[in-house]
Amino acid sequence: MSFLRRLWGAFFDPGKTFQGLAARPLWVDALAVVLVGYAAFNFLVFPLAQKDNLSRLEDNASRLTEKYGAEQYAAAVSRIKDQSRALSSFVMNPSSFLIGLLFSALLALGLGKAVSTHGHYLQVFSALVHANLIDKILGNGVRLGLALARGSTRGMSTGLPVLFPRLAATSTAFAVLNQVDFFQLWMFGLFGLGLASAFKVSVRKGLVISFLVWLLKSALMVGIFFLQKKFFQ
Repeated sequence: MSFLRRLWGAFFDPGKTFQGLAARPLWVDALAVVLVGYAAFNFLVFPLAQKDNLSRLEDNASRLTEKYGAEQYAAAVSRIKDQSRALSSFVMNPSSFLIGLLFSALLALGLGKAVSTHGHYLQVFSALVHANLIDKILGNGVRLGLALARGSTRGMSTGLPVLFPRLAATSTAFAVLNQVDFFQLWMFGLFGLGLASAFKVSVRKGLVISFLVWLLKSALMVGIFFLQKKFFQ
């Protein structure tokens, strides 16, 4: 099955597509597209994210200087200003994302093996990579449009926060609700179909495994939010 057929199938015929991937796991070309798309998105939003990070430091300058000292505050500002756009966009962020993909597939494999003797890592990884085409290509395309329209990445969301426009982007409620993202839910739904085919279990069981991974990922993201928030308190 060619990549274009798999790409089309991920959007319009996922059942058949993920059954085919379980029978013959293909992932190299899809992973390359996902990583390139992810890197391009980070490159395009980098100036906006950098501006937002500097703005947040400036908004909390007196508190941070008092807590950490003027030298530490100046070093934090310098790190953001000196950050390489190319290194961050094309090396650091894609590398972190790839590690996350590899670990997520391993986690899903472990959960799947608890209910089935079928399935192997490449089947799971292939399904996850192809499901990510939804979020990292279409989802990030929408997020890029939102960021460019707003001139900021702060408050950028394709999840539940769009229903609460007055919700502060730095609030705990925003961080939690932002995990319920339309494209992420779509992605993990497709991943569930892939897991059902790989482990030869019902679609329901495949979805349960997939969304357990989503819950753990969401908990991690909220935890990172709290660590960042603690820095500014």
